[in-house]
Amino acid sequence: MPFARLATATTPTCHIGFGLAAVGRPGYINLGRDEDLGETRSVDALRTRTHELLDAAYAQGVRYFDAARSYGRSEEFLADWLNARPDIDDIVVGSKWGYTYTAAWTTDAEKHEVKDHSLQTYERQRAETDALLGDRLDLYQIHSVTPDSPALTDKDLHARLAEAAAQGLTVGFSTSGPAQADAIRAALAVTVDGEPLFRTVQSTYNALETSAAPALAEAHDAGLTVIVKEGMANGRLADPHAPDALKAVADETSLGCDAVALALILRQPWAGVVLSGAATTVQLASNLHAAVVDLDEDQLERLAVLVEEPGAYWERRGQLPWH
Repeated sequence: MPFARLATATTPTCHIGFGLAAVGRPGYINLGRDEDLGETRSVDALRTRTHELLDAAYAQGVRYFDAARSYGRSEEFLADWLNARPDIDDIVVGSKWGYTYTAAWTTDAEKHEVKDHSLQTYERQRAETDALLGDRLDLYQIHSVTPDSPALTDKDLHARLAEAAAQGLTVGFSTSGPAQADAIRAALAVTVDGEPLFRTVQSTYNALETSAAPALAEAHDAGLTVIVKEGMANGRLADPHAPDALKAVADETSLGCDAVALALILRQPWAGVVLSGAATTVQLASNLHAAVVDLDEDQLERLAVLVEEPGAYWERRGQLPWH
């Protein structure tokens, strides 16, 4: 497992990863994006921004980096950064397949990405990822598995993924939607020749959406590395959008709402890596303070009231506009 590399890391931030969803393409659904990126979102501008963030993250102890085929040019930006730094060999690189980016570098496309979990899409996107990341790729994840995903039942796909695993690639999956727990448990049951296929799971979990927690604990107990995404709820847990209860606790810690929100996840015993989706180096630095936040029982109780019903959470997420 490539994540064994993180076990030898000693920095407080080694369990915080950096995800490229917000910087690999000009449009995304995070709140505050116009303030973060401004109007200059050319390929070169976002490439430079991404490289600055990757440099800052690595310098501050981050060792897991997460991209996807559908994150615009995220794999390309990450590959450029890696190729310019061949001496960096202590990181874990993950990407995802299953969505195709279709926005053509615009923010107002009718469709920004198209989902397809077929074997044909895997073969095509695996070749595209290999052309960019090559042997630097450690983890390849099925993007946004739901309980009805054909990726859970396609035996031919499972066989191809098992072949990749036998050649040294770690195979994982991510989840989304109000039935994440069902998808996780279904994926845990997938085997090839009697052996579990998946070694990692990446799911949404944050102060507003906690429904996947029991299934993520089961995944952890089964030996999977758990990666947590959307810890900031697409900006809903960051200033100025954060709920009052979170703002109050943040004031008490003298740190940002974002640091407190991520710290709440880091304290979960099953959380292996928690992703920062920062779009600026200032945001990244604030996110990384999560590693030193110490929350007491009273603060935890006040934050617990923020939890939303999963259907309502995902409905609101689905209404967030692409900026």
